Amino acid sequence: MNRNDVTEKIITAKVAKGLKWEAVAAQVGQSKEWTTALCLGQMTATAEQAAVLGDIFGLTDEEQKWLQIVPYKGSLPTAVPTDPLIYRWYEIVNVYGSTIKELIHEEFGDGIMSAIDFKLDIDREADPKGDRVHVVMSGKFLPYKTY
Repeated sequence: MNRNDVTEKIITAKVAKGLKWEAVAAQVGQSKEWTTALCLGQMTATAEQAAVLGDIFGLTDEEQKWLQIVPYKGSLPTAVPTDPLIYRWYEIVNVYGSTIKELIHEEFGDGIMSAIDFKLDIDREADPKGDRVHVVMSGKFLPYKTY
């Protein structure tokens, strides 16, 4: 058994039970974005969170322990993603990455946006021309230090 096996079991149980990530997140007590990342193998659960997920998805004690192990982060199988939705994010970074970088540096100086001290919110935005995906990313600015 490994973390990937636990992820597959969670996804299988989610589908079989007809669950939504938002409902799972409400029981875990975290955002739907963070909880989904946890269940997909990208975050680390506390013992309490693992127990809640164990109840929801029918996980054994051993499987719950796997949720508490710090994962190898980064789940894409190829350098250039092939899934159309994920590829569009890759495309956004390719097209707008230098603009985002330039504007962050202009506003904050030389540094990076943290993916550790980070928040992600995804919502539906009603639009008469077709609903839109509203994504907000918020990360702490970390300046490079001189030495």
